[in-house]
Amino acid sequence: MAAPATLKQLETMFWIAELGTFERASMRLNTTQSAISKRVQELEANLGAELFDRSLRGARLTQKGEYIVELAREMLELHARIDEIRDGSDAPVRRVRFGITELIAATWLPRMVTQLRAAYPGAMLEPEVDMSRSLYEKLLDDQIDLIIITETFSAPEVSSVRLAEVENAWMARPGLVPDPQAVLTLGELAQYPILSQGGRSGTGLFFHKWMRNQGIVFPREISSDSMTALLGMTIAGLGVTYMPRDFLSGMIDAGKLAVIQTTPKLPPVPYSAMYRNDRPSAFTEDLVRIARISCDFSSQFQIDAPEE
Repeated sequence: MAAPATLKQLETMFWIAELGTFERASMRLNTTQSAISKRVQELEANLGAELFDRSLRGARLTQKGEYIVELAREMLELHARIDEIRDGSDAPVRRVRFGITELIAATWLPRMVTQLRAAYPGAMLEPEVDMSRSLYEKLLDDQIDLIIITETFSAPEVSSVRLAEVENAWMARPGLVPDPQAVLTLGELAQYPILSQGGRSGTGLFFHKWMRNQGIVFPREISSDSMTALLGMTIAGLGVTYMPRDFLSGMIDAGKLAVIQTTPKLPPVPYSAMYRNDRPSAFTEDLVRIARISCDFSSQFQIDAPEE
């Protein structure tokens, strides 16, 4: 009778598939490349099938190998869930480490917290509000489990799930632009000081790239990574900025801000939930689900429970 597959063998298959080579898998698992090869050979012998196509360069999986990797992913996920139980407790204390931007903190964070507390009673919620670039760097460094940021960065080890697109508009203090009904070109807009988000802001990077593609350079630009600071400078009449339209609808209606029509219009800003895909986890997938049903950029500081 063939020996059953061991957890180490399945873990080895998973990491070879994730990292692409036996060498990288050996480094990840803190063992030798020969030990990795031996585990694979033993698993192939037990299954009576080749899991890698050795006629090709690199760690190319066969069809059966791909199937085994999927089973390995499920097995490791179950093993991780079992490991979370300590001292016979059915409800281990979880750390929910998630990163959000300033805009999310000011809109639907309360909704998300309500959902997290319902799904994970007693969990330690550890939100971090920061710039998109900083949050992305912390995700790569494994200091955080999930981030929700502007869809500006990408890496092979990071999965991204689109949650929403946020409409932005050019805004200024009423009267700064003489004709509120005028439709300005970007060149005409450039005669005003432009208040823009900085290089660590995902929204700032998104719009800087878009403006470069439009061939526009603003000669007078004041940059800040703080949305609140930009809003204050805009209301003070120091220049024109881009801001989420729905989020500031109350200030627009109150006459504190005026929307400036332009051609072309600003594109919507995509927001995504991002997490590392090299650690299969039902927990992380559930965090994405909660983020998806909580996501709503339409108004400030929402406390109503979202509808599933």
